[in-house]
This record gives sequence, structure tokens and C-alpha cells, in this order.
Amino acid sequence: MKKAKHGNAAARAVGAALFCLLAASCGADHADEAALDVLIVNGEVYDGSGAKARELTVGVKGGEIAYLEPQDAEHPEAKRIIDAGGLIVAPGFIDPHTHVLGDLMSADEKRRLNARYLTQGVTTVFAGNDGGGSPDIVAAREKLAAGGIGTNAALFVGHGTVRERVMGNKNRAPSPEEMDAMKALIASAMEEGALGLSTGLYYVPGNYATTEEVIELARVAAGHGGVYESHIRDESSYADGLIAAVEETIEIGEKAEIPVHIAHIKALGADVWGKSADVVALVEAARGRGVNVTADQYPWLASSTSLRAALVPQNFRDGAEEEIKARFADQELAADLRAAVTENMRRRGGPDRIFLTGYDGVTKEDVWPQWKSRSLSDIAGELDLTPLDAALRIMREGDPRIVSFNMEESDLETFMAQPWVMTGSDGVDGHPRVAASYPKKYADYVKAKPVLSTAEFVRKSAGLVAETFHLEKRGYIKEGYAADIIAFDPAAYAPRATYDEPDLLSEGVIHVLVNGKIVIDGGEVKPVFAGEALQRGGASD
Repeated sequence: MKKAKHGNAAARAVGAALFCLLAASCGADHADEAALDVLIVNGEVYDGSGAKARELTVGVKGGEIAYLEPQDAEHPEAKRIIDAGGLIVAPGFIDPHTHVLGDLMSADEKRRLNARYLTQGVTTVFAGNDGGGSPDIVAAREKLAAGGIGTNAALFVGHGTVRERVMGNKNRAPSPEEMDAMKALIASAMEEGALGLSTGLYYVPGNYATTEEVIELARVAAGHGGVYESHIRDESSYADGLIAAVEETIEIGEKAEIPVHIAHIKALGADVWGKSADVVALVEAARGRGVNVTADQYPWLASSTSLRAALVPQNFRDGAEEEIKARFADQELAADLRAAVTENMRRRGGPDRIFLTGYDGVTKEDVWPQWKSRSLSDIAGELDLTPLDAALRIMREGDPRIVSFNMEESDLETFMAQPWVMTGSDGVDGHPRVAASYPKKYADYVKAKPVLSTAEFVRKSAGLVAETFHLEKRGYIKEGYAADIIAFDPAAYAPRATYDEPDLLSEGVIHVLVNGKIVIDGGEVKPVFAGEALQRGGASD
């Protein structure tokens, strides 16, 4: 059979029908006897290693890749043949940093299907990042398995969650007994299959931990073969600064003897624009002396966090919500608070670059609809307040999520080009990165700008992630590996989500298999919950 030249649906359908007739593999008499469940033909296959594409036929049986041969070779019969003519066939992408565990554990089947990721070609997501992962790994995996999920999921144990469980939300050092209790929780989570220890050293309560505390706890994860993953202490100039925060991360890796991974690597804010080259030099030097340092990155110039996390110093956010609100009302603290918020607003690029996107807590719901997707400057004008006073008023009542445009294109591209930087979304509601990071990276930095080749893009989105976090038999098109496979149209693969409409599903992914089951077929998302709850090393429940 001749290879299809175009990726349109009609051509693929005709090609598949003709191939079925020629191969005599579509009849009822043959379906049950077929050697393979699925055969993918005529695709341009990138295997996830960074190698160039090959013309291969890929066969799937029992959830694994069972056949991989040149397209002109004779092949076994199959119950279903997918004609991938004109399409790129690749391992399913693995996102090392998401915040979609709430979706995957939801009672709502549509949320559990995780279509925002599937339509990007992502078949596995990690959760529990930024120090927020529960140490109860088995319980979480059991809940995921019981409900049914659309993508695979793997979990970190979070330093922040462990610290808060043992010590509360307090800014102090742990006692020896508390340190032992934290170590025990981390050890238990690692024994239950956690990927490693995640920290959010920018956030409360992770920010209250010293480097020595983190090193001691990271040694526990190291002893179980885990990875140390971190939202580093400063991506900007809030405290000791970006360079010092990267140096701290490397120090943790060296002293705890553990691979370290920098989450959503960036140079955030005008004070550190242009520092990407210095960060790269630090990481390269560390890797040169044997420290295993990697990072992930999303391809957007706006970050997302909460308004308080962006503008309010950590010492004002110590304790329970009632204590925090009391500080906002304390006149003796007012001058210091106003000065700090003013400076942090400047770091973020000013009130014109900060936009409200959603709320994570008790808020003034009657005014929320008119503030969504609007800048602090606009809101201040409506309230007849200065941007500072508008921000303080909002934060007294709640803690909205924001996006702030605080990065430079040159820094983003410098980080992206490094062979140790993989793709990630840091997917969170209210930001288009949750639904569009992978196609945006492909559209902007493979097709529009030659920052990466297609082979590099696939490796950074699949094989490199699996290697870094010790997911066995994932991330590659290889015989014996899990059949997480995608086929996308390189001409149509593109983001649709925007900052105003962040949940619009991406387009151009034509077929997706998760653990050998077809979950996107001809571009249509199917209600198939084929995902598994994965453990470090590749086992699943």
C-alpha cells in the first residue's frame, strides 16, 4: 500500500478501509484471532529518544507495544488498523508538573477524563508538586484507580504538606522529634511508590525551612531512589534572588546525593531578566561535577500564582487565615505591608501586567464576575482607588489567583534550548498553560521559530521525563513498553486556549492510546478511562 500524503480525515478513513481489505484483518472472522489489538501504519514515528523520524509500523497488544518494524515489512493481523498517513506518531507526552489532582479525584466524569491534557497528547501527568503532595500515596492511588481516570498519574510527596501536618503553619525550626516525624512520613510515602520529594520553598510553609532541614529530608527520598523536585526559593529578587536559589537547589542535590529538578525554570521580573545565561552556567557546572540537575518549563511569558503569594511577604502569611487577615487590619504593620506590596508589584511588572483569573477561597462573590480577566489597574480605576489600595482591599477578603506577564522571550528561549530542560505545564485553572502548553511549544518554537527540532520536542515531552523520574517502560516507542501513543497532525497541531478563555481544548491530536486503549479516535475524545495510577519505577494499581 502506498503511504498517504495528507492527514485529512477522509483520506485516512479511505486508506484505513483499503488497508483492512488488503490485509484481510477487518472481517468478523479475523477480529478475534488477530495477533494484535491495534496496528498503526503509515506514520512518521519519533521514538522519544531524540532520534530522527522513521517510517515504522507500530503494533499494540494487551496494553504494550508488541510490534515495531519498517512499514514495508509483513505484519501480523490486527483488530483495528489506524492509518496515520501524514501524521506524527510519538510516545504519549508526560507532564512532570501539574495541578490537576482535584480533577482526577472529582466525582465529575468529565473532569476525571482529563481532556485538557489528552487533547495536547499528554497521556501521563504528575501531581503533588510545589511541596503540596500528600504523604498518603497508596490511599491517593486507590482513589484514582477506583474512580477511573483518563490519563495516567504519578505522585510526589510534598514537603509543605508533611511539614504542616507535623508542625502546623509555623515559621520556626522543627524539634528533633518533629524532624523524625517528617522523615517517617516521607519514608512511608517513598515506600508506597512516590516519585520523590517536592518542595515549594517560595511558599508558606516551605519557605520557613532552612536549607539544612531540606537536605536532611531529601536524604530520605534519596535512600529510596527518588528525585528532589522544587519550586525554588526565589525565581526573581524577592529574597536572596534567583541565582542564590539555584545555588541552594544544587547544594541540596550535592549534599543529599539526590537528583534535583527545578520546576518551571524562569527569570521572573525585570530585576532578573537576562539572568538565564547565568543560571545555565551554574547548572552546567554542577552537572559537570556529577550533580544530576534537570528542569521543566512552560512556553508562556505569564506565570500564575495567588495574589498574596505574589505581593505579600511570607512573614505576613504565617499562621491561619484569621491571623493573616488580622495583620492586614493591624495599623502598626500597615506601613511595612504597603511598602512590601508596592515593591512586589513593581517586581511583577506593575499593576498593568497583573490580571485576576479565579479564587481559591472565601471571596466577595458579588463582585467577582466583573473582575475576572481584568488587570489591577482596571479594577483600581473602577473602585476609585490606587492599584496598591485595590490590591490590599482584595487580599483582605480573599486570595485570588492571578496571571502576571513577567518574563522575557530571550530568557524563555535560552532555557528551552538546554538538553536538560523538558516540557511541563504547571497546569492550573485560569491559565491557558493547563490546556495548551504542548501545542503552543510546538507551534511557536518548532514551527515558527527553530528553537527545537521535532525530534527534540518529542524527547523533551516524553523520553527525557520518563528517564529523569524513573518511570520504567514509558516515554518511548519501543517493544515491551506501555502503549501510550499519540498521532498528531503537524499542520493542525495548535493551541486554542487564551488568557481570556483558558480551557479551550487544543486541536490537531488525531489519535491517542493510553495503555493500549484508544481514547481519542479521529480527533474525538472518547469516554474511556484507560489511565493508571503509577508508582516510581513503572508499577501501577
